[in-house]
Amino acid sequence: MLLINNSGFGAYGCFPEPNLTHQLELLDVNIRALVELTGRLLPVLRKRGGAVMNIASTAAFQPTPFMATYGASKAFVLHWTLALAAELRGSGVQALAVCPGPTSTQFFRRAGLRQGAVEPGLSMKAEEVVEQSLRALGAGRTLVVPGWKNKAIAALGGTLPKRWVTRLAAKAIGRYRMAQVAS
Repeated sequence: MLLINNSGFGAYGCFPEPNLTHQLELLDVNIRALVELTGRLLPVLRKRGGAVMNIASTAAFQPTPFMATYGASKAFVLHWTLALAAELRGSGVQALAVCPGPTSTQFFRRAGLRQGAVEPGLSMKAEEVVEQSLRALGAGRTLVVPGWKNKAIAALGGTLPKRWVTRLAAKAIGRYRMAQVAS
């Protein structure tokens, strides 16, 4: 049995844009729903065996100005899933945190950005993310960052001082994405 917690959405702009209600709904979907679904299905998974696959993001590895609530919610997903995996070790239930970068889905439109906000060369196809995630699950891993570009982003975000990474992210996200905000 496999539980995949893949629901989630983002928000783009200076907090609390687009509005506080949107930010709070983001937390409900990205964090609360994931914890609740996992908590409700974990007893069944423990009986039958299986896995929980939680979709985080490369945003989980560094602060993300202009997407502050989203990035923080995905940091929660990453760390919570890794902790859950440690708690489940030896139980017959696996937990895997998947941290994709930009992926060709409707995510960016829902976050308030125009179609094509991310250049095709910077994003992965959803099928590629799925394939790498299932391979990681089969190998018993607890964390997968699909794609070499995403691995580089995660590595930099995890090793450089947080204030540097935050400034770099602010410049990269701000310059690139501000021109892509849907009107």
